[in-house]
Amino acid sequence: MTIPQTHDRLNSDFGLAPSTAAQGDAVDDTADVGVDAVDVVVVGGGAAGLATAVALARSRRNVIVVDAGQPRNAGADGAHNVLGQEGVPPLELLARGRAEAEGYGVRILNGVVTGASGVVDDFTVEIDGGETRVRARRVVLATGLVDDLPDVPGVREAWGRSVLHCPFCHGWEVRDQRIAVLGRNEGALHQVMLFRQLSDDVTLFLHDAPEPNDEQWEQLAALGVRVVTPRVQRLVVDGSQVRAVEVEGGRSFDVDAVVVAPRFLARTELYEALGGQRMLTPFGQQVDADPRGATAVPGVYVAGNTGQPMAMIAVAAGSGLMAGAAVHGDLAAADLARAVEERRRAA
Repeated sequence: MTIPQTHDRLNSDFGLAPSTAAQGDAVDDTADVGVDAVDVVVVGGGAAGLATAVALARSRRNVIVVDAGQPRNAGADGAHNVLGQEGVPPLELLARGRAEAEGYGVRILNGVVTGASGVVDDFTVEIDGGETRVRARRVVLATGLVDDLPDVPGVREAWGRSVLHCPFCHGWEVRDQRIAVLGRNEGALHQVMLFRQLSDDVTLFLHDAPEPNDEQWEQLAALGVRVVTPRVQRLVVDGSQVRAVEVEGGRSFDVDAVVVAPRFLARTELYEALGGQRMLTPFGQQVDADPRGATAVPGVYVAGNTGQPMAMIAVAAGSGLMAGAAVHGDLAAADLARAVEERRRAA
């Protein structure tokens, strides 16, 4: 993920510590890369960006991936619902992906993209404040998102370990445990319903969530879910393991896991620099794109969480494959039109 953090939010789903395990033998260029030599620049080297790059390189496109080496899920023990790779450590998965991409000739630059400009067939991205510039015919933004977490002490410390948000990503790992749902909005009841399938011991802490209506109270009672109304003061954390939830008044409730609802803030800075507008949603912000990843800005595509904030790794990689195929088709059509025009001029 390559956009620098500009606000005080946790810049990771499960931690941000860069790891050389995911770096590979990246190219360290300091000069401009000519537009004639580069078909596509992919910004972001996560699952979506690497899948995009592999799809393009297998179609013999010249591709550069720019990546800061700070994947959103770096701190997670394992990636789940990745068919055939269940539980694989995320950094190991990315290392494999990098090796595959480089095997097809993809060049990977380590750095932070700090600017973007240009139009279709002539884009320029600046890396590390302009120390390196890459020119390309097409741009794919796979820059991911920032998770805006509740401002409750203890949430960040245990995020991605025992503080979770997705039942599909990590629900199995906390099955049959004492689960607390930290209410932030009306979506808290939806989280209660999903995590109640995983454990008989679920407690809803309303915190910032609205008071349930009569029907919702009945639903909570039917599920056997306890409700705590005082606001949460802090999570009692031992390392990265939550031990208890403490509410106003000093009362404490022993728990094993806490569920929260982040706001998903896709990194839209580069898209806006290229002339696009971010799309605001009830869940945060993102770049609007069609199913192939094409945006309203000609020649600019997105993949992964940039356009699909709720996409898990397998879905993000799938969107990268679709974006790569779409970009290749776009370039092929442009190449054909140019070849026809050159033939006509020669005739």
